Amino acid sequence: MAGDNANLTSVVEGSTEHSGIAGGDELTAYAEAALGDDTDSIAAARDQVRAALGDDATVDAAAVIANFQRMVRIADGTGIPLDQPVLIMSQAIRDELHINDFHGAGNSAPLPWHKKVLGRAAAPFMPKMLKRMAQSRKIET
Repeated sequence: MAGDNANLTSVVEGSTEHSGIAGGDELTAYAEAALGDDTDSIAAARDQVRAALGDDATVDAAAVIANFQRMVRIADGTGIPLDQPVLIMSQAIRDELHINDFHGAGNSAPLPWHKKVLGRAAAPFMPKMLKRMAQSRKIET
């Protein structure tokens, strides 16, 4: 699905309707089940991902869930703030997805108005900039 657009709002809201993500319903169910401790629900959701997307995607999904859990717990536990460049670059998407409503957002200093404007103005260019950054890192390694 590289290069395709995804509706991130549907993902944040827990609804995969019109998400644009292959196997979105199965992946969402798996992620939601993994947040609990009912091993039968987790296994059933994992099996649905496997049936819809295959073994490789199931392993990838499990890795993403595990990494997200790890990273969020570390960031929340240590109070890691976002730095200014990340705050500026992510301003539009954080506003759109209401990320600043989450408790952990309080760890980052609020942006001054002029940097918020800069972030919103740069938002249309972010996907291409991030893609080029990722490509240049692949070339360097």
